[in-house]
Amino acid sequence: MMTADDSRRDDRAATAGFRPSRRRFLATSGVAVTGALAGCSGLFGGDDGDYGAPNYDAVDAAMEAAALSEFQGSGAILEGRPAPGGRSMEELPNLSGELAIYLGGGEGGLYLDLFDVLEEVYPEFSYTSQSKPSSELATQIVEEARANQLQADLFISIGAGSLGTVVEEDATRPMTDETVEPVPEAFVEPDNNWVGVAGRARAIPYNTEQLDDGDLPDNVMEFPDANALQDVMGWAPTYGAFQDFVTAMRLQEGEDATLQWLEDMQAAGIQSYDNEFLISDAVSTGELAAGFANHYYALRVLNGSPERPLDLHFTRGDAGSLVNVSGAALLDRDENAGLADVFVRHLLSAEAQEFFATRTYAYPMLPGVQPVGDLPPIDELETPDIDLTELANTGPTTDLLTEAGVL
Repeated sequence: MMTADDSRRDDRAATAGFRPSRRRFLATSGVAVTGALAGCSGLFGGDDGDYGAPNYDAVDAAMEAAALSEFQGSGAILEGRPAPGGRSMEELPNLSGELAIYLGGGEGGLYLDLFDVLEEVYPEFSYTSQSKPSSELATQIVEEARANQLQADLFISIGAGSLGTVVEEDATRPMTDETVEPVPEAFVEPDNNWVGVAGRARAIPYNTEQLDDGDLPDNVMEFPDANALQDVMGWAPTYGAFQDFVTAMRLQEGEDATLQWLEDMQAAGIQSYDNEFLISDAVSTGELAAGFANHYYALRVLNGSPERPLDLHFTRGDAGSLVNVSGAALLDRDENAGLADVFVRHLLSAEAQEFFATRTYAYPMLPGVQPVGDLPPIDELETPDIDLTELANTGPTTDLLTEAGVL
């Protein structure tokens, strides 16, 4: 059985003054409207939940006004940010009923903050959650599905690989076209069985006082031989995102070339760190000149210390420019299929995407919501042609890392 997250309830008690009204929030947010969407009554058949036109009077009677700032983060790099565009919550059906969520990955607390906002906006909606690493939850879902005893309606994972695992085991059901329509095709499973809700790009944080962008190759395979990068770079080989990056390299370049790259990077004097935030921070202080990290760690550094000489370089079309996603999949249960679909639609609203962009510094999935700072739009990144679900196969990657003496 699902159990409520007690810490989430405690957090809400500490912030009880935050009770946004959906209608008055949207009236002050400046969110662009792109046309009303149809309701979801009768969705998937056998779901008799109320997902029709919102009852604004009921919402207003229970809530106080809130502005877009309640969804947005704060900090130096967010100053002057334009209002998000795209599909607004104003266009979506109400959330009504209780949703059971399996929440995987390291950003769970931030996701729960957003879910709590939705719970306050919709007084007839509530959720319970169970949080574990995404891979563990994927295994649990597969076991429950095989026993025909799924205990959750929705799986949210930090990576597409875990989503692919549950899809392959027929533990999911497709989302509606209306829900996934705004998201770029690369981040939607072909049969709508999962959809990305927030993206993270591999990048090269570099110290602008020690390096110019031109000192960094556009192909990650050339890094070991770059004269400017000898003995000045860092990586975090035990970190999941780094192992996804090496997995992408293995899929694209082959095992022999990847093993050689790992050995050559060590010969070039690369230094190991425990995580990629530490790498980005070390680059910003001059301890390193450059490193390998997900893009958002540099933004976290700059939002607190905007004066630091830190920028990002993106390679082109290789593992160094991989974009992975946190995503959502509807689990194959009848009880709340319609509610789960509409909930994902809310995660892909302009307001929620602004939340992900400005609080987690993720790449938004809606074209109308800008990434934070000077990041290039996601459609301008030259990403590798890799099936993201294949990143779940990390066994051969750890074998290579071990063989190369990295682990």
